[in-house]
Amino acid sequence: MAVTVQGCLELQLLEVEMLLSMFPKKGEINLDEDVVPSMQHYLRNADGALPPQLEYSIAVDVGEAKVKVELQVLLPHMYPQVAPQLFARSYALHRQQQLRLNTRLASHIGSLDSGELCIYEAVQWVKENSLPYLENSKIFSESASEEVVVKETLHRMWIYSHHIYRQELRKKIFDCAKKLNLTGFCLTGKPGVICVEGLRESCEEFWRAIRYPNWKHISCKHVENIEAEGSIDNLRLFHAFEDLQFQAHGDYGLRNDYHMDLGQFLEFLKQHQSGHIFQILFGVEGKLSD
Repeated sequence: MAVTVQGCLELQLLEVEMLLSMFPKKGEINLDEDVVPSMQHYLRNADGALPPQLEYSIAVDVGEAKVKVELQVLLPHMYPQVAPQLFARSYALHRQQQLRLNTRLASHIGSLDSGELCIYEAVQWVKENSLPYLENSKIFSESASEEVVVKETLHRMWIYSHHIYRQELRKKIFDCAKKLNLTGFCLTGKPGVICVEGLRESCEEFWRAIRYPNWKHISCKHVENIEAEGSIDNLRLFHAFEDLQFQAHGDYGLRNDYHMDLGQFLEFLKQHQSGHIFQILFGVEGKLSD
């Protein structure tokens, strides 16, 4: 009997329901609350457009120290007939260790029988196989001499857009920043400005995600890389990802015809040691009125 998209989506919903019952504590499973209802709606009205792919993450406690390893899950519409997209990540792992862990995870999932639900199997594999990588990371850090300190690099991107208005776009920006542990801000209006700071791979993943597939009036104006001895958190200019909105000038009746008060924006930048960015973004030197 031919396998249908509807049949696969029904299995995905059954699996995520099972996982939610197995991981009931707050924060164990991070799932967009809108995806499941949209899948259920499609199954009731299968002649409509396909729902978004089911995407969620599971926080896995590893070892006696209960170090968190996050398993990110993205399910193609035809899963379990096709393999899921899985990625295990932890801030206790260095990049190469994380790469080796995920290579082994992919190999293990590829060895399973196709057509079988396998996310719980992946969770168990991560729980049982991540410890050697975490121990190696700990040994590497603790065995370093006082003169040799493990260094990380803070990546900060300054992104300019002609305007940012749409609620669904703003939701995508904030959800993506939260998921990738990025701090910074999104300035809504005309012009629109986004700043993200965090690990380089996280910033680059954010940039790929928000400009896809065809955001025409957007560009990355400036990138900063700052090396840190130890955690990059000490170098962040922002403590969260802020929703920035200032007083607007122009015709309030026309949504696309008002400009944000750039004087207030310049003041905000200076408060965050970033006044020099104003000229990079807008091509003019920022000056505050007395």
